[in-house]
Amino acid sequence: MARIAGVNIPTNKRLVAALTYIYGIGDKLAGEICEKSGVSPDKRVSQLSDDDVSKIREVIDNGYQVEGELRRDVAMNIKRLMDLGCYRGLRHRKGLPVRGQRTHTNARTRKGPARPIAGKKKAV
Repeated sequence: MARIAGVNIPTNKRLVAALTYIYGIGDKLAGEICEKSGVSPDKRVSQLSDDDVSKIREVIDNGYQVEGELRRDVAMNIKRLMDLGCYRGLRHRKGLPVRGQRTHTNARTRKGPARPIAGKKKAV
């Protein structure tokens, strides 16, 4: 099992698919990383040599913000919005959708499970 950017990537998958297990790397960046490191994207992770893994690790370390560093950056951006007290920050603080979605119905992922209102009767 190869360990890149502090993540154990799956051994039996193709390199492009396995790299997407790292936070901050999607399909497009995975292909880009393979191209820059000169490693075939069709290779399985188990077929990679130590030299290939070190090339990939070096490309990621030098050119991309991933895992803990990226998570910290995102958290700091959200905290900055909340501290400013802007509209988006208030929505984050209240745990409501931030990007203009409706909340009268739906938005259950963001708001959590529905809670019954005391004293409210169902209409017949």
